[in-house]
Amino acid sequence: MADEMKTNAEGTPFHVRYSDEDLQEFKTLILEKLEVARKEYAALKASINLSASNGTEDTSPTFKVLEEGASSLNKEEIGQLAQRQMKFIQNLEAALGRIENKTYGICRVTGKLIPKERLRLVPHATMSVEGKNMQNR
Repeated sequence: MADEMKTNAEGTPFHVRYSDEDLQEFKTLILEKLEVARKEYAALKASINLSASNGTEDTSPTFKVLEEGASSLNKEEIGQLAQRQMKFIQNLEAALGRIENKTYGICRVTGKLIPKERLRLVPHATMSVEGKNMQNR
């Protein structure tokens, strides 16, 4: 349940922000996701570093060239995954900041609360589906 209420032009009440209890629930969820995301990021970074020494030093030159090409492509894909994971981590950290300043869950387009169901699925969301649709027009 949200703490504060306002009314729109039609006189319909709407919540201004989530309650401290709700914010604590979301904070716990985000911290759990952040822990998993950081572990996955560390694993991706380790994978990039380990693939640098792929053990082809004693194989034929032709195989080595092919292997290095495949290794380079694999490192590139892993690098892209690592970049996406880092962006996800940054978005989760930004969401924690919004929780601290009590602006978490407020759509940056409509100013209305983002539904809890959406925030549970995408805890770093800054827009409601309505706001996202308005922005895409």
